[in-house]
Amino acid sequence: MSEPSEVPKKEEQEEEVTAEPEVQSDDSSEDEAAGDTEMDFLRSLFSSALGLGSAEKVLDELSLEGVARYVKSGKCKNIICMVGAGISTSAGIPDFRSPDTGLYANLQKYNLPYPEAIFQIDYFKKHPEPFFALAKELYPGQFKPTICHYFIKMLKDKGLLRRCYTQNIDTLERVAGLEGEDLIEAHGTFYTSHCVSFCCKKEYNLDWMKEKIFSDAIPKCDKCSSLVKPDIVFFGENLPARFFTSMKMDFPRCDLLIVMGTSLQVQPFASLVSRVSKSCPRLLINMEKTGQADPMLGLLGFGGGMDFDSDKAYRDVAHISTCDDGCLALADLLGWKVELEELVKKEHARIDSQDKNETAGESKGAATKGDPGSAELKAKAED
Repeated sequence: MSEPSEVPKKEEQEEEVTAEPEVQSDDSSEDEAAGDTEMDFLRSLFSSALGLGSAEKVLDELSLEGVARYVKSGKCKNIICMVGAGISTSAGIPDFRSPDTGLYANLQKYNLPYPEAIFQIDYFKKHPEPFFALAKELYPGQFKPTICHYFIKMLKDKGLLRRCYTQNIDTLERVAGLEGEDLIEAHGTFYTSHCVSFCCKKEYNLDWMKEKIFSDAIPKCDKCSSLVKPDIVFFGENLPARFFTSMKMDFPRCDLLIVMGTSLQVQPFASLVSRVSKSCPRLLINMEKTGQADPMLGLLGFGGGMDFDSDKAYRDVAHISTCDDGCLALADLLGWKVELEELVKKEHARIDSQDKNETAGESKGAATKGDPGSAELKAKAED
């Protein structure tokens, strides 16, 4: 699932296929981070009201071209990407809220009391069947990374990516070549799973969970027979501790924030845009403008939301397009377009070849199991 895991406690889910809660963790580090967030807000509030703090203009123009010139200047070395379901829709994974094609619009068949229940931890523990039926439809490994995913990988390869913060749980960032250190999977991931029993918590890998889901079996722990749940964040669960500890290190160092494919409606993820310095440029690539500052707070000089259109705008750029088109346009301005297109073509061919080999292996295994004699004759004939 790509966005099924995005939510703050009981806030609405974001337009991503990632379950998402707004949470603090029970770790003391997360409690401290939550306190830091409140203090940061108060500091920002007072500094804005009193006219304190610098707001240096870094971009020579509030446009995609201006962002590209800044990247090419060599002054930009710590890019953070914040991404949501919009970067995965071109791979075939639905977002949450599109009226006809979104995930919530197509859950009637599961007879849920309300759409969000499928990602609510208490409901899941009592009725896991709807979630695992949906998981079978959207399971990682059935989709290929998009142009946008590979653009982020290029940022890494060129030594420009500090971190990618994702709301998605589809693991496509990993498939595209980002590693655990490159990622903060804010709303969890299908990459690992754990027994829900507090006394057990045994870990399971992606292949184990896949075998259970595709055999239409409810995953149960081999050790204690309790339910096993993918490590995605459901409504009512805590965000990973690493989300809170990493954001305190990463965002003060960020010199370009690129936000893609998210409506920036779910906390605490959405608040990350305000954690960069006042001089840090922020680029939004999305189908509509999101994350804008509250107008009333803006009049008072408060708030850390995006400002694309006011007379005071000096660092925020909105490029309205699909995420793939926006990444291609930026890559073109950077002189990377051909390289990006070749990377996508090569990696998709590799994935197709790998899938073909796996399918052939499964077919051969099934033939051997069903009719050992004929499989043996066929193998000899091929030799």
